[in-house]
Amino acid sequence: MTIKIHDLKPAPGERKDRQRVGRGTAGRRGKTAGRGMKGQGARDTVPMNFEGGQMPLHMRVPKLKGFNNPFRVEYQAINLDVLDALEETDVDPGVLHGHGLTHKGALVKVLASGELTRKVDIKAHAVSKAAEQAITAAGGTVEILPKPWGDRRPPVQGNQFANR
Repeated sequence: MTIKIHDLKPAPGERKDRQRVGRGTAGRRGKTAGRGMKGQGARDTVPMNFEGGQMPLHMRVPKLKGFNNPFRVEYQAINLDVLDALEETDVDPGVLHGHGLTHKGALVKVLASGELTRKVDIKAHAVSKAAEQAITAAGGTVEILPKPWGDRRPPVQGNQFANR
Protein backbone atom coordinates (compact mmCIF):
# COMPACT_ATOMS: atom_id res chain seq x y z
CA MET A 1 0.00 0.00 0.00
CA THR A 2 1.40 3.42 -0.95
CA ILE A 3 1.23 6.49 1.23
CA LYS A 4 -0.33 9.55 -0.34
CA ILE A 5 0.00 13.18 0.67
CA HIS A 6 -3.57 13.40 1.93
CA ASP A 7 -2.91 10.51 4.32
CA LEU A 8 -0.08 12.29 6.15
CA LYS A 9 -0.78 13.66 9.63
CA PRO A 10 1.50 15.15 12.28
CA ALA A 11 2.53 12.87 15.14
CA PRO A 12 0.10 12.82 18.09
CA GLY A 13 0.83 15.68 20.51
CA GLU A 14 3.05 17.55 18.08
CA ARG A 15 0.57 20.32 17.29
CA LYS A 16 -1.33 22.24 19.97
CA ASP A 17 -4.68 23.90 19.39
CA ARG A 18 -4.45 27.68 19.26
CA GLN A 19 -5.61 29.53 22.34
CA ARG A 20 -9.00 31.14 21.78
CA VAL A 21 -9.17 34.26 23.93
CA GLY A 22 -12.22 36.24 24.94
CA ARG A 23 -14.64 33.31 24.85
CA GLY A 24 -16.15 33.39 28.33
CA THR A 25 -15.02 32.50 31.83
CA ALA A 26 -14.51 28.79 31.23
CA GLY A 27 -11.32 29.12 29.18
CA ARG A 28 -7.98 30.16 30.65
CA ARG A 29 -8.18 33.44 28.75
CA GLY A 30 -11.86 34.25 29.14
CA LYS A 31 -13.49 37.43 30.45
CA THR A 32 -10.82 40.12 30.07
CA ALA A 33 -8.68 38.01 27.70
CA GLY A 34 -5.37 39.27 29.03
CA ARG A 35 -6.31 42.96 28.75
CA GLY A 36 -6.59 43.63 32.49
CA MET A 37 -9.30 45.71 34.14
CA LYS A 38 -10.93 48.74 32.47
CA GLY A 39 -8.93 51.58 30.97
CA GLN A 40 -7.89 52.48 27.44
CA GLY A 41 -6.01 49.23 26.85
CA ALA A 42 -9.11 47.16 27.67
CA ARG A 43 -11.21 48.87 24.98
CA ASP A 44 -11.11 48.28 21.26
CA THR A 45 -10.63 51.96 20.39
CA VAL A 46 -6.85 52.18 20.62
CA PRO A 47 -4.74 51.01 17.66
CA MET A 48 -2.12 48.34 18.23
CA ASN A 49 0.79 50.68 17.40
CA PHE A 50 -0.49 53.62 19.50
CA GLU A 51 2.21 55.03 21.79
CA GLY A 52 0.18 57.44 23.88
CA GLY A 53 0.57 60.43 21.57
CA GLN A 54 4.32 59.98 21.17
CA MET A 55 5.45 59.85 17.54
CA PRO A 56 4.98 56.18 16.62
CA LEU A 57 7.94 54.03 15.70
CA HIS A 58 6.83 53.52 12.11
CA MET A 59 6.85 57.31 11.66
CA ARG A 60 10.10 57.89 13.58
CA VAL A 61 12.35 55.64 11.55
CA PRO A 62 13.91 57.06 8.36
CA LYS A 63 12.40 55.74 5.17
CA LEU A 64 15.04 56.54 2.57
CA LYS A 65 17.94 54.15 2.13
CA GLY A 66 21.53 55.22 2.48
CA PHE A 67 23.12 58.22 4.09
CA ASN A 68 24.83 61.42 2.96
CA ASN A 69 28.10 62.05 4.73
CA PRO A 70 28.03 65.77 5.63
CA PHE A 71 31.83 65.86 5.87
CA ARG A 72 32.63 64.30 2.49
CA VAL A 73 35.58 65.86 0.67
CA GLU A 74 35.07 66.11 -3.07
CA TYR A 75 38.10 66.48 -5.33
CA GLN A 76 38.27 67.25 -9.01
CA ALA A 77 40.45 64.65 -10.68
CA ILE A 78 43.16 65.64 -13.13
CA ASN A 79 45.02 62.88 -14.96
CA LEU A 80 48.66 62.86 -16.03
CA ASP A 81 47.81 62.87 -19.74
CA VAL A 82 45.86 66.11 -19.23
CA LEU A 83 48.88 67.65 -17.50
CA ASP A 84 51.11 66.43 -20.32
CA ALA A 85 48.86 68.08 -22.90
CA LEU A 86 49.09 71.45 -21.11
CA GLU A 87 51.96 73.67 -22.21
CA GLU A 88 52.60 74.74 -18.60
CA THR A 89 55.60 73.71 -16.50
CA ASP A 90 54.18 75.02 -13.22
CA VAL A 91 50.65 73.77 -12.60
CA ASP A 92 48.42 74.78 -9.71
CA PRO A 93 44.63 74.95 -9.23
CA GLY A 94 44.56 78.52 -10.58
CA VAL A 95 46.25 77.46 -13.83
CA LEU A 96 43.88 74.51 -14.21
CA HIS A 97 40.90 76.81 -13.65
CA GLY A 98 42.30 79.23 -16.21
CA HIS A 99 42.36 76.43 -18.80
CA GLY A 100 38.76 75.47 -17.88
CA LEU A 101 39.71 72.10 -16.39
CA THR A 102 38.39 72.71 -12.87
CA HIS A 103 35.82 74.81 -11.12
CA LYS A 104 36.82 77.93 -9.22
CA GLY A 105 38.01 77.05 -5.71
CA ALA A 106 37.83 73.30 -6.33
CA LEU A 107 40.11 70.87 -4.53
CA VAL A 108 42.38 69.20 -7.09
CA LYS A 109 43.65 65.62 -6.99
CA VAL A 110 46.17 64.34 -9.52
CA LEU A 111 45.63 60.75 -10.69
CA ALA A 112 47.98 58.50 -12.63
CA SER A 113 45.95 57.79 -15.78
CA GLY A 114 48.07 58.34 -18.88
CA GLU A 115 51.78 59.15 -19.18
CA LEU A 116 53.86 62.19 -18.36
CA THR A 117 56.71 62.74 -20.84
CA ARG A 118 58.15 66.02 -19.56
CA LYS A 119 59.08 67.81 -16.34
CA VAL A 120 56.10 69.42 -14.59
CA ASP A 121 56.01 71.05 -11.15
CA ILE A 122 52.60 70.44 -9.61
CA LYS A 123 50.78 72.02 -6.69
CA ALA A 124 47.59 70.17 -5.76
CA HIS A 125 45.51 69.33 -2.71
CA ALA A 126 46.03 65.58 -3.15
CA VAL A 127 48.11 63.29 -5.38
CA SER A 128 47.87 59.53 -5.77
CA LYS A 129 51.03 57.53 -5.03
CA ALA A 130 51.35 56.28 -8.61
CA ALA A 131 50.95 59.82 -9.96
CA GLU A 132 53.57 61.14 -7.57
CA GLN A 133 56.04 58.45 -8.68
CA ALA A 134 55.39 59.23 -12.35
CA ILE A 135 55.87 62.98 -11.82
CA THR A 136 59.12 62.59 -9.91
CA ALA A 137 60.36 60.02 -12.44
CA ALA A 138 59.82 62.61 -15.20
CA GLY A 139 61.90 65.12 -13.20
CA GLY A 140 59.04 67.17 -11.78
CA THR A 141 58.11 68.03 -8.21
CA VAL A 142 54.91 67.63 -6.22
CA GLU A 143 53.70 70.07 -3.57
CA ILE A 144 50.63 69.28 -1.49
CA LEU A 145 48.53 72.37 -0.84
CA PRO A 146 46.83 72.76 2.56
CA LYS A 147 43.09 72.22 2.72
CA PRO A 148 41.08 75.44 3.10
CA TRP A 149 39.63 74.30 6.47
CA GLY A 150 42.97 73.33 8.03
CA ASP A 151 43.86 69.98 9.55
CA ARG A 152 40.38 69.24 10.93
CA ARG A 153 37.48 67.64 9.11
CA PRO A 154 35.70 69.88 6.60
CA PRO A 155 32.75 72.00 7.71
CA VAL A 156 29.25 70.81 6.91
CA GLN A 157 27.76 72.24 3.72
CA GLY A 158 24.43 72.10 1.99
CA ASN A 159 22.30 70.14 4.44
CA GLN A 160 20.12 70.67 7.49
CA PHE A 161 23.14 70.94 9.82
CA ALA A 162 24.81 73.75 7.89
CA ASN A 163 23.51 76.90 9.61
CA ARG A 164 23.72 76.08 13.30
